[in-house]
Amino acid sequence: MLVSLVLLVVGLVALVYGADRVVDAASGLADHFGVSALFVGVTVVAVGSSVPEIATTAYAGLYNAGTLAVGHVVGSATSQITLGVGLVAVVSPLTVPRERLPAYGGGMLAAMAVMLYAASSGTIGRAEGVIMCVLYVGFLALVVDRADFADRATDHDGIHDPRKAAVWLACGLALVLLGGHLLVTEGRAFALAVGVPPYLVGVVTGLGTTIPEIAVALQAVRADEAGIAVGTLFGSNVTDPLFSLGFGAAVGVLHVAHVQRVLLAGGYMFAVSAGVVAFFAVHPTMERRTGLLVAALYLPAFILV
Repeated sequence: MLVSLVLLVVGLVALVYGADRVVDAASGLADHFGVSALFVGVTVVAVGSSVPEIATTAYAGLYNAGTLAVGHVVGSATSQITLGVGLVAVVSPLTVPRERLPAYGGGMLAAMAVMLYAASSGTIGRAEGVIMCVLYVGFLALVVDRADFADRATDHDGIHDPRKAAVWLACGLALVLLGGHLLVTEGRAFALAVGVPPYLVGVVTGLGTTIPEIAVALQAVRADEAGIAVGTLFGSNVTDPLFSLGFGAAVGVLHVAHVQRVLLAGGYMFAVSAGVVAFFAVHPTMERRTGLLVAALYLPAFILV
């Protein structure tokens, strides 16, 4: 049991550090080629920081750990929309332009609804996984079509030497793949050893692998790159329910146990996400006091599991 716990922690550290390297390298490459801040946030950074979830669900498909995968995605999405958005607003007022809210907020809610519907049967098959991935590509096409490319992504932290960035991108991906392997195999072993439901383990590890998204968003608002912050937090919450989980299901069918518990926690994820979107629809800017309240909304997620 102790060995499984140590390897679980090693896997989580590898995921977080590897994802951080991936994000820095990808952001630096995007900056080098003059891509817009909004585009970086919703594509490069959102997808790059979701690599842990993508790797974890892929290994979950291979090792028949579908419950852990769904719990991981739900935990990640819930922590991003509560802790992520809340903490960013505490550091600096977070603004979501009303004209972009339908694509970001609506896309996020639609992605979560699709994930919950797919999981409600207890099995997410390969065909469903492929459809979810296709829907994600459609979302990217919609966002890119509506993006304002006048705002170039400059002066945000990253690895700006393109050759160095390419090397770190490869190394970071390798660390993430190793971490994903350890997280699924040792997480399930530890859960069985101590009698903890795998779904709860998924929620906890989902929080852990959300750290890159939160860190990138915090760094973005400090650098006055609100487009990256918004794109990362909202974009990742489209990437994870659709592409991450869909990719895992396409690799290997995801069987979900404790469906009612999954839907309960997933329903809370959807409810708080809808609440955040509704807030931005009325008040485009979230201030510090509201940010603290939104961050506190993460705590009930543990009660529901």
